[in-house]
Amino acid sequence: MNTDKPPGLIRRLYNWTVSWADHKAGTHALFWLAFAESSFFPIPPDVLLMALCFGKREKAFKYALVCTIGSVLGGVAGWGIGWGLRDTVAMPLLGFFDPSGHTREQIELWYAAYGFWGILIAAITPIPYKVFTVFSGIMGYSLPLLIVASVAGRGFRFFVVAAIIRLCGPKVRPFIEKHLEWCFVAGTAMLIGGFVLIKYLR
Repeated sequence: MNTDKPPGLIRRLYNWTVSWADHKAGTHALFWLAFAESSFFPIPPDVLLMALCFGKREKAFKYALVCTIGSVLGGVAGWGIGWGLRDTVAMPLLGFFDPSGHTREQIELWYAAYGFWGILIAAITPIPYKVFTVFSGIMGYSLPLLIVASVAGRGFRFFVVAAIIRLCGPKVRPFIEKHLEWCFVAGTAMLIGGFVLIKYLR
Protein backbone atom coordinates (compact mmCIF):
# COMPACT_ATOMS: atom_id res chain seq x y z
CA MET A 1 0.00 0.00 0.00
CA ASN A 2 1.37 3.39 -1.00
CA THR A 3 1.36 5.71 2.03
CA ASP A 4 3.13 8.62 0.35
CA LYS A 5 1.21 11.84 0.73
CA PRO A 6 0.38 13.76 -2.44
CA PRO A 7 2.43 16.93 -2.87
CA GLY A 8 1.01 20.09 -1.34
CA LEU A 9 -0.20 23.12 -3.27
CA ILE A 10 3.11 25.00 -3.13
CA ARG A 11 5.08 21.95 -4.28
CA ARG A 12 2.65 21.40 -7.17
CA LEU A 13 2.97 25.05 -8.17
CA TYR A 14 6.76 24.74 -7.94
CA ASN A 15 6.79 21.65 -10.16
CA TRP A 16 4.41 23.33 -12.63
CA THR A 17 6.66 26.40 -12.75
CA VAL A 18 9.82 24.38 -13.41
CA SER A 19 8.04 22.36 -16.13
CA TRP A 20 7.92 25.48 -18.33
CA ALA A 21 11.69 25.36 -18.72
CA ASP A 22 11.27 22.54 -21.26
CA HIS A 23 8.46 24.28 -23.11
CA LYS A 24 9.01 26.33 -26.27
CA ALA A 25 7.04 29.15 -24.65
CA GLY A 26 9.31 29.14 -21.60
CA THR A 27 10.44 32.74 -22.12
CA HIS A 28 6.84 33.97 -22.31
CA ALA A 29 6.02 31.94 -19.21
CA LEU A 30 8.95 33.59 -17.41
CA PHE A 31 7.62 37.06 -18.21
CA TRP A 32 4.10 36.30 -16.99
CA LEU A 33 5.37 34.45 -13.93
CA ALA A 34 7.51 37.45 -12.98
CA PHE A 35 4.54 39.73 -13.62
CA ALA A 36 2.14 37.63 -11.53
CA GLU A 37 4.60 37.08 -8.68
CA SER A 38 4.83 40.82 -8.16
CA SER A 39 1.18 40.99 -7.13
CA PHE A 40 -0.30 37.61 -6.20
CA PHE A 41 1.55 34.44 -7.36
CA PRO A 42 3.41 32.63 -4.52
CA ILE A 43 6.36 31.11 -6.43
CA PRO A 44 9.28 33.51 -7.14
CA PRO A 45 10.34 33.79 -10.80
CA ASP A 46 13.91 32.90 -9.83
CA VAL A 47 12.85 29.24 -9.96
CA LEU A 48 12.03 29.30 -13.68
CA LEU A 49 14.80 31.81 -14.41
CA MET A 50 17.41 29.41 -13.06
CA ALA A 51 15.94 26.44 -14.90
CA LEU A 52 15.99 28.34 -18.21
CA CYS A 53 19.50 29.66 -17.63
CA PHE A 54 20.85 26.20 -16.84
CA GLY A 55 19.20 24.90 -20.01
CA LYS A 56 20.62 27.62 -22.28
CA ARG A 57 23.44 29.45 -20.53
CA GLU A 58 24.16 31.61 -23.59
CA LYS A 59 20.72 33.22 -23.18
CA ALA A 60 21.04 33.81 -19.42
CA PHE A 61 21.12 37.62 -19.64
CA LYS A 62 18.18 37.67 -22.04
CA TYR A 63 16.16 35.65 -19.53
CA ALA A 64 17.23 38.00 -16.73
CA LEU A 65 16.05 41.00 -18.77
CA VAL A 66 12.68 39.38 -19.51
CA CYS A 67 12.30 38.51 -15.84
CA THR A 68 13.15 42.06 -14.76
CA ILE A 69 10.70 43.69 -17.18
CA GLY A 70 7.89 41.34 -16.17
CA SER A 71 8.59 41.87 -12.47
CA VAL A 72 8.68 45.66 -12.72
CA LEU A 73 5.44 45.83 -14.72
CA GLY A 74 3.85 43.41 -12.27
CA GLY A 75 5.03 45.64 -9.45
CA VAL A 76 3.20 48.57 -11.02
CA ALA A 77 0.07 46.39 -11.20
CA GLY A 78 0.55 45.44 -7.55
CA TRP A 79 0.84 49.10 -6.60
CA GLY A 80 -2.37 49.78 -8.54
CA ILE A 81 -4.16 47.00 -6.64
CA GLY A 82 -3.08 48.51 -3.34
CA TRP A 83 -3.99 52.04 -4.37
CA GLY A 84 -7.33 51.38 -6.09
CA LEU A 85 -8.62 48.12 -4.60
CA ARG A 86 -7.55 48.44 -0.99
CA ASP A 87 -10.47 46.80 0.80
CA THR A 88 -11.76 44.40 -1.84
CA VAL A 89 -8.48 42.86 -3.08
CA ALA A 90 -5.36 44.35 -1.48
CA MET A 91 -6.07 43.71 2.19
CA PRO A 92 -7.19 40.08 1.64
CA LEU A 93 -3.99 39.48 -0.39
CA LEU A 94 -1.81 40.94 2.34
CA GLY A 95 -3.67 38.93 4.94
CA PHE A 96 -2.93 35.75 2.99
CA PHE A 97 0.76 36.36 2.26
CA ASP A 98 1.65 38.31 5.41
CA PRO A 99 -0.84 37.26 8.12
CA SER A 100 1.32 38.54 10.98
CA GLY A 101 1.86 41.95 9.38
CA HIS A 102 5.57 41.74 10.22
CA THR A 103 6.73 42.25 6.62
CA ARG A 104 4.52 45.31 6.24
CA GLU A 105 5.94 46.78 9.43
CA GLN A 106 9.48 46.20 8.17
CA ILE A 107 8.73 47.84 4.80
CA GLU A 108 7.16 50.84 6.54
CA LEU A 109 10.19 51.23 8.82
CA TRP A 110 12.58 51.02 5.88
CA TYR A 111 10.60 53.57 3.89
CA ALA A 112 10.34 55.98 6.83
CA ALA A 113 14.03 55.69 7.68
CA TYR A 114 15.64 55.48 4.24
CA GLY A 115 13.08 56.62 1.65
CA PHE A 116 14.16 55.50 -1.81
CA TRP A 117 16.93 53.29 -0.42
CA GLY A 118 14.39 51.52 1.76
CA ILE A 119 12.38 50.67 -1.36
CA LEU A 120 15.55 49.46 -3.07
CA ILE A 121 16.43 47.21 -0.13
CA ALA A 122 12.94 45.71 -0.19
CA ALA A 123 13.19 45.11 -3.95
CA ILE A 124 16.39 43.07 -3.62
CA THR A 125 15.83 41.10 -0.44
CA PRO A 126 13.89 37.81 -0.24
CA ILE A 127 10.80 39.43 1.32
CA PRO A 128 7.62 38.62 -0.64
CA TYR A 129 7.76 41.22 -3.42
CA LYS A 130 3.99 41.17 -3.80
CA VAL A 131 3.60 42.35 -0.20
CA PHE A 132 6.01 45.18 -0.95
CA THR A 133 4.26 46.39 -4.11
CA VAL A 134 0.67 46.08 -2.87
CA PHE A 135 1.49 47.68 0.48
CA SER A 136 3.29 50.52 -1.34
CA GLY A 137 0.06 51.26 -3.20
CA ILE A 138 -2.00 51.19 -0.01
CA MET A 139 0.38 53.62 1.68
CA GLY A 140 0.55 55.85 -1.38
CA TYR A 141 4.32 55.57 -1.76
CA SER A 142 5.72 57.26 -4.85
CA LEU A 143 5.06 55.14 -7.94
CA PRO A 144 7.99 56.63 -9.92
CA LEU A 145 10.35 55.82 -7.03
CA LEU A 146 8.90 52.34 -6.84
CA ILE A 147 9.57 51.81 -10.56
CA VAL A 148 13.16 53.10 -10.38
CA ALA A 149 13.93 51.05 -7.27
CA SER A 150 12.28 47.98 -8.78
CA VAL A 151 14.32 48.26 -11.98
CA ALA A 152 17.53 48.56 -9.95
CA GLY A 153 16.68 46.04 -7.25
CA ARG A 154 14.97 43.35 -9.27
CA GLY A 155 17.43 43.79 -12.11
CA PHE A 156 20.33 43.35 -9.69
CA ARG A 157 18.76 40.21 -8.26
CA PHE A 158 17.96 38.50 -11.56
CA PHE A 159 21.14 39.48 -13.40
CA VAL A 160 23.30 38.23 -10.52
CA VAL A 161 21.59 34.83 -10.79
CA ALA A 162 22.04 34.82 -14.58
CA ALA A 163 25.69 35.89 -14.37
CA ILE A 164 26.59 33.20 -11.83
CA ILE A 165 24.95 30.48 -13.91
CA ARG A 166 26.48 31.69 -17.17
CA LEU A 167 29.97 31.92 -15.70
CA CYS A 168 30.00 28.88 -13.43
CA GLY A 169 27.52 26.51 -15.02
CA PRO A 170 25.88 23.41 -13.53
CA LYS A 171 28.50 22.98 -10.79
CA VAL A 172 26.89 25.83 -8.80
CA ARG A 173 23.34 24.57 -9.24
CA PRO A 174 23.00 22.66 -5.92
CA PHE A 175 24.46 25.57 -3.94
CA ILE A 176 22.25 28.21 -5.57
CA GLU A 177 19.07 26.19 -5.17
CA LYS A 178 19.84 25.46 -1.52
CA HIS A 179 21.11 28.89 -0.47
CA LEU A 180 19.33 31.23 -2.90
CA GLU A 181 17.80 33.52 -0.27
CA TRP A 182 21.07 33.84 1.65
CA CYS A 183 22.82 34.79 -1.58
CA PHE A 184 20.38 37.68 -2.02
CA VAL A 185 20.82 38.77 1.60
CA ALA A 186 24.61 38.79 1.15
CA GLY A 187 24.28 40.71 -2.12
CA THR A 188 22.03 43.29 -0.47
CA ALA A 189 24.48 43.72 2.39
CA MET A 190 27.34 44.31 -0.05
CA LEU A 191 25.25 46.79 -2.05
CA ILE A 192 24.35 48.79 1.06
CA GLY A 193 27.96 48.66 2.22
CA GLY A 194 29.05 50.09 -1.12
CA PHE A 195 26.68 53.05 -0.78
CA VAL A 196 27.89 53.70 2.76
CA LEU A 197 31.51 53.57 1.62
CA ILE A 198 30.83 56.01 -1.22
CA LYS A 199 29.14 58.38 1.24
CA TYR A 200 32.11 58.44 3.60
CA LEU A 201 34.71 58.68 0.84
CA ARG A 202 33.25 61.87 -0.58
